[in-house]
Amino acid sequence: MSKPLRFVTPADAFKEEYKGRTNYWLCRPGVTEAKALQVCEATLPAGEGHAFHTHPELEEMIYVLKGEVEQWVEQEKRILKAGESAHIPAGIVHATFNSSSADATILAILSPGASRGPFMVDVSDQAPWKSLRGRG
Repeated sequence: MSKPLRFVTPADAFKEEYKGRTNYWLCRPGVTEAKALQVCEATLPAGEGHAFHTHPELEEMIYVLKGEVEQWVEQEKRILKAGESAHIPAGIVHATFNSSSADATILAILSPGASRGPFMVDVSDQAPWKSLRGRG
């Protein structure tokens, strides 16, 4: 993209293919002039999700636009419906799953706009995260 955008349509968004679906990055460096903000719209098909992970240097807010998700922040689980959200401080393990029978759409808002280390660290194969969903 040659010039950072001030107005972003889905056609203008940076499209990221992830597990057979498309995430739409609506705001982040390279799309807009954002320095402290990243915003991504993602649809989670029924039965899909984003397994336990951290963003070592980024805080995140997950806002449900449509449907419902099973949201984990550390070892606490909540079912979030449209209009509800979760805040995840930097470095905190979290996961989002769609355990319903219909698509769910979320808005992930992360800050700052960039980090020096890895964007994400997958911990889904580590204890206690690998067996956490099997509980209660």
